[in-house]
Formats: sequence, C-alpha cells, structure tokens
Amino acid sequence: MTDPIADMLSRIRNAIAVNKAEVSLPHSSAKENVARILAQNRFLKEVKTGDENGRKVLIITINDEESSANITEITRLSRPGRREYVKAKDMPKVKRGRGLVVVSTSQGVMTGEAAKAKKLGGELICEVY
Repeated sequence: MTDPIADMLSRIRNAIAVNKAEVSLPHSSAKENVARILAQNRFLKEVKTGDENGRKVLIITINDEESSANITEITRLSRPGRREYVKAKDMPKVKRGRGLVVVSTSQGVMTGEAAKAKKLGGELICEVY
C-alpha cells in the first residue's frame, strides 16, 4: 500500500456502498487529520482512535444506523505519482461551494476555505461532496 489516504477514502466509499455505519483502519496521523476535518464539516459522524491486537486503529463512524451517509462522492486529488499543488487564490470550489476540498498547508491540514482565508496554498488532498 503506497497511498494510505487513498486507501482510507476507498474504505469509506466501499462502506457507504454497502450501507455500513462504521469502518476501522490502521491509524496514521495524516489519516486522522483528514478524517477529523470531514467530521468537523459534518460529512462523517465521529472519528475515534482505538487499539486492536496491540495496534492503534482509526474507527470512523460514517452515520447513524438508521440514517443515510452525508457523503455522495469522495475523491483523492493529489497522488504519490502526481502531486497537485495550488495557490490560495486558485483554491478550487467543489459543487459551487456545497462540497469541501481538504488541503495540506504549511500550517497543517485544513479545508480549502480556511486555507484561502489565511492566504495559504498547499497540496490538494481530496474533495468531498
């Protein structure tokens, strides 16, 4: 596995496709930061860290059992083979502002709107709608 963030997004996408409410995956701080931003913007319900067989895991609750997911589409933008960087003034909008773009900046991982407000550019991680 060369791209852990793409793996996390695929696991979320697959869990939504089969109506699972929760997904568990190996922990990394980068994955946790991206998941926490999605949770803060109400695309995910909850993000927790846990321990399974002595290894740290990330437990992502996508939605309640009786409700549907808030994520319609989730895509990886920058890949290890082709990184995509953007300046603050060129920050993309997703679905005319209804979606969200996650950016890795020099001040940490944040939404595209927050990066634009701080006048920071960075590497595009993913877009969610």
